[in-house]
Amino acid sequence: MILVADSGSSKTDWMGYFNGKTIKFNTQGINPYFLNEQDISRIILKNEVISPLIGEVKEIYFFGSGCSSPDKREVVSNGLSAVFTSAFISVEHDLLGSVYATCGNSEGLNCILGTGSNICYFDGKKIHDGHHGLGYVLGDEGSGTFFGKKVLLSYLYKKMPADLEADFKKAFPAEKEQIITNIYQKPFPNIYLAGFSRFLANHYEHIFVKETLKKGFQEFVDTNIKDYPNYKTVPCHFVGSIAYYYQDILKDVLKENGIKVGKILQKPIQDLYEFILQKENITKQAI
Repeated sequence: MILVADSGSSKTDWMGYFNGKTIKFNTQGINPYFLNEQDISRIILKNEVISPLIGEVKEIYFFGSGCSSPDKREVVSNGLSAVFTSAFISVEHDLLGSVYATCGNSEGLNCILGTGSNICYFDGKKIHDGHHGLGYVLGDEGSGTFFGKKVLLSYLYKKMPADLEADFKKAFPAEKEQIITNIYQKPFPNIYLAGFSRFLANHYEHIFVKETLKKGFQEFVDTNIKDYPNYKTVPCHFVGSIAYYYQDILKDVLKENGIKVGKILQKPIQDLYEFILQKENITKQAI
């Protein structure tokens, strides 16, 4: 049995093939910047879908947020190895998984716009390292965390239109002191901040929301995409819920900047799963 996983900070999507059936399940996000090896093992063991099948798993291809450095990949690998004791385990950055799902074997720019944001250039064979992916404190332009922070600040600074302010207070009744405590003293502040971005979806037609999204996407283009000299000549792909749900505005911004739009996927797991099976020359019948 093979498992393929795509993990962000919020959630991990898994796919595998067992006894003639494709299985799909989700777990908590597995990011080595926020979890240790024991945390990762516990997440797997408490999942009702995969825990009974642990002994059947022979190969795992894991692509995750925060897995860009060898030491962080080792944290995830060790956490998985402690559970799947007889499986071959490959751990790579989520950017590579996103590239496989969008570019496949072709040249292109690949962008992640989910809870966090990132970008890379893929020449058809390998990823060329950039200097992006700085996380929610220093970067993450155009991400759920970025937009959640923008919305929250507009509310706290009394910059939000009055009609939206009343709705925001109903949707998020926490007072300033509790919000600050949640951000600075509790775990996963990036996910907490990203939660406020849901407000944009619920008020999508409001001019304030459209302008906030447009400015945020333009900042992502200026800070990330335009760093690549060939950004107007290769397709630019996107993965993530922010890109997917707000793709109308995103496409407008890209068009205004002369950028070719490629795939826009909410989740890469299906395309990634199929690519891995093909890449490893594995047929479902052989698994």
